[in-house]
Amino acid sequence: MATNVTYGHSTDRAEGTDSAVDVGLLVLRVFFGGLMFMHGTQKLFGWFHGVGWHPTTVSFDKLGYHPGKFFGTLAGLCETTGGSLLLLGLLTPLGAAVAIGTMINAANVTWHHGLMASESALMIAAVAFTLAIAGPGRFSLDHGRPWERRGVLWGAAALTLGVVAAVITLAFKWR
Repeated sequence: MATNVTYGHSTDRAEGTDSAVDVGLLVLRVFFGGLMFMHGTQKLFGWFHGVGWHPTTVSFDKLGYHPGKFFGTLAGLCETTGGSLLLLGLLTPLGAAVAIGTMINAANVTWHHGLMASESALMIAAVAFTLAIAGPGRFSLDHGRPWERRGVLWGAAALTLGVVAAVITLAFKWR
């Protein structure tokens, strides 16, 4: 068994499984990070058959996020930035925190329709949390860099930061 201890984390993997895990993490990051990036650019620019910035801001006003221009822009920027960071495997715990906070707000919007209406947002938040714990893998911009972080503590930090950001956003929505 290979054991690697760096930056406060360790990995114990059987020989030959490293590549499979790294490819799996790459697929997970690219798929979910890409989806978030696409949603953000739909809101901001109308890319990928999105409605664009102005209709997004009007929609956010109708959802009770006042002012809609601020919160619609914030949501688009968070989805684009968090998705990009996860997709690239760059500053992964930060990207995960952004994704978690954004998806908590997305789940809040649909929660009154039941759990299944919030399913996509909750899945993306769970994947982001998982990536913060597991790390982005070898095929990432974080890999081998001094700032590379992963592990249970970094996952907990990403979750905490995401929840705090979501609560602050929702507090402004509810006032």
